[in-house]
Amino acid sequence: QVQLVESGGGLVQAEGSLRLSCAASGRTFSDYAMAWFRQAPGKEREFVGGISWRGGSTTYADSVKGRFTISRDNAKNTVYLQMNSLKLEDTDVYSCAASMDTYSASEKLYTSWGQGTQVTVSS
Repeated sequence: QVQLVESGGGLVQAEGSLRLSCAASGRTFSDYAMAWFRQAPGKEREFVGGISWRGGSTTYADSVKGRFTISRDNAKNTVYLQMNSLKLEDTDVYSCAASMDTYSASEKLYTSWGQGTQVTVSS
């Protein structure tokens, strides 16, 4: 399995930007489709978006479409989440996940998860 470590979280003002990174190790990164999820305490985990093995296709939740962008650099074994125009409701713990199948909102597809990074949006 691939091991995943997120970074880049922090405190940002509303309408600001933040870029999260997810570094992978242990297996061939390009074998995996990748996704970002987020979760607030007491709430269900929410799919943010996903990206295909080579980065040729992406999909996003309606709540972030047009504001967030997922990309990957297979040479660096890293997937990114660029978050722009952040809103208070984007405050969550963001986790990346890896799937050897495809990407979708179904958590069952993902065999590896990072521990998450906190993003807090303030007014």
